[in-house]
Amino acid sequence: MTDIQRIPPAPESPLSQPVRVRMRDGVLLAGDVYLPGAPNATDSAPGDTILIRLPYDKSGVYCFIPQVAEYLAQHGYRVVAQDVRGKFRSEGDALLFVNEVDDGYDTIEWITKQSWSNGSVAMWGDSYYGYTQWAAAASGHPALKAIAPRVTGTGLGEPVRRNAEQRTRPVEWGVTYMYPLTNFFANDTLHWEPDWTRRDFAAQAEEFMAEVGARGLSYDQWYPNPVVLRRFPNGDPFAGRSVPALHTIGWWDNCAPLSWADVEQISRRPNWDAHHYLRIESIDHESYQLFEADGDRVADRSDEQIRDLLPRILDPALAFFEVFVRGNGSAGCLPRVTWNLAGTDGMRESAAWPPAGARRVIRYATSEGGLAVEPAADETVLAWVHDPDDLVPSSVPDAFSFLLYLPDEAALSERADVLHFDSPPLAADVDLAGPVSARMRIASDGPVMDCFVRVLDVAPDGSALRIARGQVQLLDANNADGPAVVDIDLGHVGYRLRAGHRLRVHVSSSDYPEFLPQTGTGADPWTWGETRANAQSLVVGGADGFELTLTVLDGDLP
Repeated sequence: MTDIQRIPPAPESPLSQPVRVRMRDGVLLAGDVYLPGAPNATDSAPGDTILIRLPYDKSGVYCFIPQVAEYLAQHGYRVVAQDVRGKFRSEGDALLFVNEVDDGYDTIEWITKQSWSNGSVAMWGDSYYGYTQWAAAASGHPALKAIAPRVTGTGLGEPVRRNAEQRTRPVEWGVTYMYPLTNFFANDTLHWEPDWTRRDFAAQAEEFMAEVGARGLSYDQWYPNPVVLRRFPNGDPFAGRSVPALHTIGWWDNCAPLSWADVEQISRRPNWDAHHYLRIESIDHESYQLFEADGDRVADRSDEQIRDLLPRILDPALAFFEVFVRGNGSAGCLPRVTWNLAGTDGMRESAAWPPAGARRVIRYATSEGGLAVEPAADETVLAWVHDPDDLVPSSVPDAFSFLLYLPDEAALSERADVLHFDSPPLAADVDLAGPVSARMRIASDGPVMDCFVRVLDVAPDGSALRIARGQVQLLDANNADGPAVVDIDLGHVGYRLRAGHRLRVHVSSSDYPEFLPQTGTGADPWTWGETRANAQSLVVGGADGFELTLTVLDGDLP
């Protein structure tokens, strides 16, 4: 077993007033209250409150909540930062997701009864503390006036469920079962890394729990016999009272598919859609930018760098709250979609997503490794081998910080187990803005096939930057009926392809360790066991040959 680093609660900020908030079942959750004028403020006139509910330590350095709270308080807000149930200074079980609706309601109710509260509450935060906003909104508390969830989704962290009736399903992230063994194992965070060369992850999980002398409640409810935990009492997070939402998505956020799934759900709920505002930035999950000063593209940001970051991540929410919480200005004056065309400076505004004028463009893979305007009349079967002992490596060591590493993926094209298809060089700039998808006919001589598709921007110097991706798992892949036609959602993209650049598509069967790899025998990848190499195939040309669908706003693809 590798070293286990235990991270206990950090000292509470001297600018805060520590509190304990009683939930309906008697459990006490720890919070910090920041009032305008702190630390000298001992009392405060009633005002609007921003609530942040997170599992990463309300006082810790990872999410720098004390600096966030100080910045928000400087703008006149009362701020409550709270450790969720079972984490750090809060009581209760460290149980992922299921208590956040009721705990969110009870915390908002407590806020409304404080002398410094005017009964109006907003929420802000990233990832899990973006999820707690959706949960609080689903509670229906009338005091919650607006939320600003960033890089998150209502389906955050949900394991892939086994359903014998489905032929395809998502590919499991490598982090799925690690999260309840690290961040949500106990009150403290326990950092440890499995030996990724062993791949017997279930055995390593048992070794870890034996070493710390305890079992993880969330892990045991997910593996090996998953309990379907009801995150939202109504079953649908958007079934009840709607709340104005400023919804921030990152083009390079590995959790973006969860965000876009919520966008799709909200679009079918008129009461939610009426005041749902999108903000789409050229960021990853940890708020690193595509264009970043060399000195700022660092793993450990200094206090000065964090404070310089705060206006970028907080000012959009403050402007949103000014309208929906403080009632200053009109909702009609806010753009429904604010987005960055990656590769250009500044933010753009549009009334909807995709922007007006965007059009669908299809390109077809060829047997010669190209992308063509028309499909070939005859089909060709391209083959490669998925070898569990020689997996296609993930491009970065931490998928949440993709833009910290800003990897060049050109070398993957040289692997025999990665098919690649290139467009001709662009004669002029082309702006992509909208969904990207792939339709393909695939097969394997193994029982389960994972298929990964990546779209890259290849510069004249040969370097390749990933701009879109998606993946799907095909069950019963060696079906006697032959290859299966699958559709792969590659998410959305807002990106400027420069003149002289080319589009490239990668197709492969693994992306490890970001995703759990297939054994080749159909065995559970988390348990591992006997392995076997699989022959995989993809059809190009003909009626169901590989096709890539892009959304073009300006310019013409060759």
